[in-house]
Amino acid sequence: MRLPIALITLLALAGCGGGGGDSSPPPPAGTPSSPSMAQRTAAAAATAQGNAYCTAVQPFYWEIGNASQALASGSVNAPSDGNTPVYTASSAMSIASASKWIYAAYVVQKQGGQLSASDVSFLHFTSGYVSFSTCLPGQTVDACANYMNNGVLSPNAVGYFSYGGGPMEQHADRIGLGPLDNAALASEIMSQLGSDVPLAYSQPQLAGGVVTTPAAYAVFLRKMLGGPLQMGTMLGEDAVCTNPATCPTALNTPIPQSESWTYSLGHWVESDPTVGDGAFSSAGAFGFYPWIDASKTWYGILARRDSGGNNDGYASAQCGRLIRKAWISGVAP
Repeated sequence: MRLPIALITLLALAGCGGGGGDSSPPPPAGTPSSPSMAQRTAAAAATAQGNAYCTAVQPFYWEIGNASQALASGSVNAPSDGNTPVYTASSAMSIASASKWIYAAYVVQKQGGQLSASDVSFLHFTSGYVSFSTCLPGQTVDACANYMNNGVLSPNAVGYFSYGGGPMEQHADRIGLGPLDNAALASEIMSQLGSDVPLAYSQPQLAGGVVTTPAAYAVFLRKMLGGPLQMGTMLGEDAVCTNPATCPTALNTPIPQSESWTYSLGHWVESDPTVGDGAFSSAGAFGFYPWIDASKTWYGILARRDSGGNNDGYASAQCGRLIRKAWISGVAP
């Protein structure tokens, strides 16, 4: 997707990721020592470069940090054929469903952390709007909410988890965002997240239309860890089961049915009893995978854009969670 020069300039304001010192406090005396920053970085880098799940999704950019700063990062490239992209912290890209976490955080911030039962049903996709197809780039939120079958309520689906764009589009229309086009929508979202989280919309779709950079999204994640964004205190709240194979109130999920994750307010909880570690995440269909670990100490991003249609969000998650494991343990899996 060719981006306007003004948009690229806006997104560049978020800065670039990078390394930094370990600002986390030392462990109490008498406790086992934690991995050093050098051990964590080496383990994460080795996993990104060489683990089979990660070589399968190269090229990509990865970053890990804490509430204060990025601590380690890298651009991992597949063998060059002359056309292979190099992703960095400043690469502008469509992030697809990673937009969902942004919208949910906007709603939480706008409403002072006080969500109604109706808000929750829209944000964790049990509202019954299961017929969403797409938005057109030049539409307003309201026009998209009512486009084709996007605004059709399925009464039999109310109370059932169904992953898609319909619930957030309807919710945005109901809370007054209906008249907004792409530019006005981006301005409104940033009014709550902060101008230091620059973003744009390629279409007025709250659940999938954001264009931004890894650097900007990293600021968003740090603001959840560090406190300015109230979503940080609500991670994992009101989570519902999502796997139709194991959950009687789930209709569809992009996660393979071999795993059972739960879904909270615009983000996943990687709670599968076998391979899950409790991390919070919001993978997008093109492969953009942001996360916060279960302890709310670390954030991470695996950033790429692949429109091959092969469930690239889950493929990135398979690599990203191994990078996370390597970072936390200091040992490459």
